Amino acid sequence: MRRRRRLSVDDYVAGVRAGDRAILGRALTLVESSRPDHAVQAQAVLQALLPHTGGAHRVGITGVPGVGKSTLLEALGLMLVDRGHKVAVLAIDPTSRRSGGSILGDKTRMVRLASSPGAFVRPSPTGGTLGGVHRRTREALLLCEAAGYDVVFVETVGVGQSETAVADMVDTFVVLMLAGAGDGLQGIKRGILELAEIIAVNKADGDNADHAANARVEYARALRLVRPTSSAWRTPVRTCSGKTGTGVAELWDTIASHRSTLQQAGELAPRRAEQRRGHLREMVEDGVLQAILVHPAVKTLRPSVEADVAQGRLTALRGAWQLMAAAGLAVPEHHAGALS
Repeated sequence: MRRRRRLSVDDYVAGVRAGDRAILGRALTLVESSRPDHAVQAQAVLQALLPHTGGAHRVGITGVPGVGKSTLLEALGLMLVDRGHKVAVLAIDPTSRRSGGSILGDKTRMVRLASSPGAFVRPSPTGGTLGGVHRRTREALLLCEAAGYDVVFVETVGVGQSETAVADMVDTFVVLMLAGAGDGLQGIKRGILELAEIIAVNKADGDNADHAANARVEYARALRLVRPTSSAWRTPVRTCSGKTGTGVAELWDTIASHRSTLQQAGELAPRRAEQRRGHLREMVEDGVLQAILVHPAVKTLRPSVEADVAQGRLTALRGAWQLMAAAGLAVPEHHAGALS
């Protein structure tokens, strides 16, 4: 089997800028790789492409399993492609904590969109990252923007109410809800409602249409108790059906209106700046953790500390302090002499 030619930084940059989907896919794989040499090259590629990013409308889509995220996304994506947009979908699949495997089934659920010349669908595993996204989703989003995609959807895994990290990397955060699932207010949790910029009751078709209309009223009532994400925007509730296409155009109009409102209010640029600062903090925390774990003294001490914590002889926090002290980092108890 013939091996693929190794690409240089210039090859990646030129290919991504040209909209070459094969090279974009390889660039995303490079960014997601955990190999140190790949990380160095990936950051060089991203740095070179940075001036060509930022032009897309970044949209996060979340919701409980079975809410129809992929079906709705395909309907939205095909409609936007027909309107002349270039659409990228970063679809995140859960990773098994036991095997490390992932189904990566979104391309099979969005066959028509994935085969469209104006669209790019990329399934990625979470890699165990909390928040319903991949640890390199932000970088993947930038690559798609540099490749010329003007609408980028980030579809989360749909594992529950903890998947809020996507709200910190998009312009518009859409939460999909169900009606007629036994609990009229299923999925209503204050945490996720506080982050939602748009709520859409999906599967509003057939016998479920009336249930969806009633659910819309209930969700709208619940939102009165929640502080909006922006003083310029009140979170609306829409009904739609990814299966029939009902309400899909109206949902996109609402998504576009939200971003336009943020821009007119002067909130979009500061929001993105804060998101970049938050990403920097995450990268520092990740880098510090890795530096600690590879420190020779920590490698020596870690087995005994883990054994003491596992057996209940030492609290996890104090064990962490011991490892940090071994790496030469100042910790509260270390200064107090409590770790001696």
